[in-house]
Amino acid sequence: MQQTQPSSSKWTRATWLFVLGIVCISFTMRSPITSVGPIIDILKEQLHISNVVAGFITTIPLLAFAIVSPIVPKIARKYGIERALFLSLFILAAGVILRSTGSYIALYSGTVLLGIGIAFSNVLMPSILKLRFPLQIGLLTGIFTVAMNVTASIAAGVSYPLATSALGWQGALGIWLIFIVIAIAVWFPQTRTVSHQQAQKTGQPPAKKIWQYPLTWALTFAMGLQSFLFYTTASWIPSMLVEQGMSASAAGIMFSIMQLSQIPMTFLIPILAGRKKDQRSLVVFFTILYMIGFGGLFLQWTNATVIWMIALGLAGGASFGLCMMFFSVRARNAYEAAELSGFGQSIGYLLAATGPVLYGFVHDQAGSFHKANIVYIIVALLVFIFSYLSAKDRYVTND
Repeated sequence: MQQTQPSSSKWTRATWLFVLGIVCISFTMRSPITSVGPIIDILKEQLHISNVVAGFITTIPLLAFAIVSPIVPKIARKYGIERALFLSLFILAAGVILRSTGSYIALYSGTVLLGIGIAFSNVLMPSILKLRFPLQIGLLTGIFTVAMNVTASIAAGVSYPLATSALGWQGALGIWLIFIVIAIAVWFPQTRTVSHQQAQKTGQPPAKKIWQYPLTWALTFAMGLQSFLFYTTASWIPSMLVEQGMSASAAGIMFSIMQLSQIPMTFLIPILAGRKKDQRSLVVFFTILYMIGFGGLFLQWTNATVIWMIALGLAGGASFGLCMMFFSVRARNAYEAAELSGFGQSIGYLLAATGPVLYGFVHDQAGSFHKANIVYIIVALLVFIFSYLSAKDRYVTND
């Protein structure tokens, strides 16, 4: 099933331009979302909204991913993957502009458009790599996930300083339009070579509905549960560390360490996975890291928090990179990859959206973060089970 990958020295100028386009699109896939969290208190004060209402700002994109993802493959099938991605950039640009105009309604309307635009990229990135780089899926998956995570970290880090500068919160949210404009300009040449016939090269749809294959559900739960862990830790770990006796500033530093620790694994794991016919050993590897990190938090060994954060960052980066790659390598062709990615991310992000709420509920019922941390350990074990099932060398439609 796996094929020998050609070396990058054989890449043509057109290939390098395509890769540059992929990187530029990756820059737009998380930065508009991660720029919101650090300035949520400013938004609440300026727009006079409650905590509950403010919470929807970060929930809306996840819901948009879930609703729009199943539709995206059909649009790509009709117009071509390249043109569908190009369209998504304009939707994303409209969303960023709208939410930065300063009104309460525009903020939420723009966030909806933003979620729709990013949903296209989420679904179609594994598909376009399957179509254009069938022999180098691991390398290209690593490149685009690193680009996405680096800009996400940058956006989270600079958002508050920008919002408290002369730019204000509108400028802090709107400045990411720069990345989108660059992506539109760089990606435009790809749309000129797409024809109806080329769109058909994405392959025929599977004989049955994609959700009727058992492996589809394993991939879906693997994707959804690792996202569950990511969004839940992003929401609660700083508060949990403060409860364990750490200062708020120190807790913020620990969280940043966790975020940055993801980056090496999001690059290395897809490359390693692309060279292996069976990725189950990689699943065991990141599960051990999850157990080390969450085990340390559960035991409240606060003096070694930096170790737990690094372990969780490495585990999260590895599991995300591997799950994204599964959508490509477990599909026979690009169309099937789009169908699989669309379904998996739709259900997966719905599942992920429940994470912060469920963890908060368990915390309230138990009365402490200590007991709530059992949720992390249970979910990490479920990630292991479904990822292990997904890692065997086979296609979804073999079932």
